[in-house]
Amino acid sequence: MDSIKGYVEHIVYRNEENGYTVLNLNNDDGEVTCVGKFHYVEEGGLLKLTGEYTTHKLYGLQFKVETSEVCEPEDLVSIERYLGSGSIKGVGASLAGKIVKKFKEDTFRIIEEEPERLAEIKGISERKAREISAQVEEKRDMRQAMIFLQKYGISTTLAAKIYQHYGQSVYRVIEENPYQIADHVPGVGFKTADEIAAKVGIHADSDFRIRSGIFYTLLQSVNDGHIFQEQKTLLRRTDELLGIELSDIEKYLMDLAIEKKIVLKKEEETMRIYPSRYYYMEMNVARMLHDLDVECKIEEGKLRDRLLVIEEHGKLYLDEMQRTAVVEAVKHGVMVLTGGPGTGKTTTINAMIRFFDSEGMDFLLAAPTGRAAKRMTEATGYEAQTIHRLLEVNGNPEEDSVSGFQRNEENPLEADVIIIDEVSMVDLPLMSALLRAIVPGTRLVLVGDCSQLPSVGPGSVLKDIIDSERFSVVMLTKIFRQAGESDIVVNAHKINRGEEVTLDNKSRDFFFLKRQDANVIISVLITLIQKKLPKYVDANPYDIQVLTPMRKGLLGVERLNGILQEYLNPPEKGKTEKEIGDRLFREGDKVMQIKNNYQLEWEISTKYGMTVDKGMGIFNGDMGIIRKINTYEETVTVEYDEQRKVKYPYALLDELELAYAITIHKSQGSEYPAVVIPLLSGPRQLYHRNLLYTAVTRARRCVTLVGSDQVFQEMIQNTNEQRRNTSLAKRIREM
Repeated sequence: MDSIKGYVEHIVYRNEENGYTVLNLNNDDGEVTCVGKFHYVEEGGLLKLTGEYTTHKLYGLQFKVETSEVCEPEDLVSIERYLGSGSIKGVGASLAGKIVKKFKEDTFRIIEEEPERLAEIKGISERKAREISAQVEEKRDMRQAMIFLQKYGISTTLAAKIYQHYGQSVYRVIEENPYQIADHVPGVGFKTADEIAAKVGIHADSDFRIRSGIFYTLLQSVNDGHIFQEQKTLLRRTDELLGIELSDIEKYLMDLAIEKKIVLKKEEETMRIYPSRYYYMEMNVARMLHDLDVECKIEEGKLRDRLLVIEEHGKLYLDEMQRTAVVEAVKHGVMVLTGGPGTGKTTTINAMIRFFDSEGMDFLLAAPTGRAAKRMTEATGYEAQTIHRLLEVNGNPEEDSVSGFQRNEENPLEADVIIIDEVSMVDLPLMSALLRAIVPGTRLVLVGDCSQLPSVGPGSVLKDIIDSERFSVVMLTKIFRQAGESDIVVNAHKINRGEEVTLDNKSRDFFFLKRQDANVIISVLITLIQKKLPKYVDANPYDIQVLTPMRKGLLGVERLNGILQEYLNPPEKGKTEKEIGDRLFREGDKVMQIKNNYQLEWEISTKYGMTVDKGMGIFNGDMGIIRKINTYEETVTVEYDEQRKVKYPYALLDELELAYAITIHKSQGSEYPAVVIPLLSGPRQLYHRNLLYTAVTRARRCVTLVGSDQVFQEMIQNTNEQRRNTSLAKRIREM
């Protein structure tokens, strides 16, 4: 085993989750590349390493690190390099040289004990001297805390967040009650806190552990879309999580209620447990909808006469239900328009817009996703935005819905009418944020297909608003002639009604290729995407989307993406690649953002590099293409819709995944020229009618299912999709 000592010249790569690092170390023998896992490392720092020299077939001689120890800089060269490395803000190489030249080996003692003496050096004021001293002390304290935290298996990223929140009290928190970290620090969950607690020696039946476990289990149900959990279900799931049997959950529930973390509500002979945030969010959404729903006194006969004139001038052809929808939108503060594909929702929206425009009213159009907003713009001829952009996102709404948007009750949206499309995708937090930015007197029109899957986030907003029976709802059911010529539309409605679908492949836009072997199905998918469908639907292979019910399994997203990448974007000379964990990204790859990131900056620029627009926020479900992987900058540039480009640092690549195949859930609100759906047997609770209906209605020109026709017919008959525990409809009725 060899031992070397030197200062960190440059960190080439670092995985903040597991600490794996590639760095250049400068020591007596010159510069050496070191690879291994480091608890804490920063450029300019002095390290003592043990390990052995190896020769990499591509990168040559490397030092493979077994153990590492952070040392205080001791010789003058190390002290100067540390101070001038950039880790101390405001101190560059030149100033570091002046400090060390004056104070020599006494430099750190002077900085810590007599910082005012730094002002003896030209270019350093007394204020700057104090700032340098504070930074050096903070760096030392943080380094020690980071090393302490990482002994418990905490990643560097999380360790930094924990230290920023608790500072020097982090030692007491870890030793007394590490479970509070899960409540206070975003990104630290119960399981991480539980692992720390076990290492500290906290017992499995500790009150801290049980309370934290109950609350964690409740929040996990929110991730599944639920707003509350019944007590018996919560007890069973908490028992499974903790590995112990709770005999008296009421005691812990009362403690959590006193802490205002949860709300207990007895309804229909069962105790419902809500996370406080979501209980009050439902209450507020119900109240705000009630306040908005002001009835406008308008003579309906005259209104319909004016509408006929608008139809004639605009060459719009409405049936009676569509006219009724427009009338209801004019008469009511809140109105819901729903219906399946081909029933004329877009034509009805256009008629509403023309009517409101003719009255001189200002209106805003929005949808939950960029793709849905773009479709709305194309269909109406008026600009539509994402809801996030409409509300002017400026922070992290998921963590703080009060300050996450610039538009709110103090700075409301300025419009007479707001029309929101694809409302089935809108979750409870986003609906809450939207309503807070709308003042009573503004009309709100909500448009969506209530038969589609509910939102990815918690709640079942559209369905609950309709089920409350307190607002004007118009459901369009008639399939118009042009749409009726499409078997995609006809079969989607058959699926929704539970009727049998003919699979004879005599259709022009709906095909079923019967195959029973997963590998054969994948082979057919590749042939369809590469050779058959692009010409048939006049589209790029990248525009043809594979939709699958599951993430795991032989036909799951994870396996399909690896295979499709090799065929649709194979490795080539000149195509840069980046491997992150078990994933490989390559220039030209089709990718998807898998979580909301409100801090990511995007920009649109001309071919000459001049920026024409920029903004913040890339959201769960946004899809784009990797245009460049810059190994020097350690960034990946992804281009999204509307030529928005985002530079991802390597550390954020866990927010991206390949998107040649995506789950049907992730396709909500999107529309593709053609979709291909692989279908073999799967869990009954997942393979239900709503899922199939949603998948089929994502296609504009062609649907091709490949797999088992028996599974297809069974899904049509299976109406047992998972019901969400929500009470918005009840809260609305109580208003």
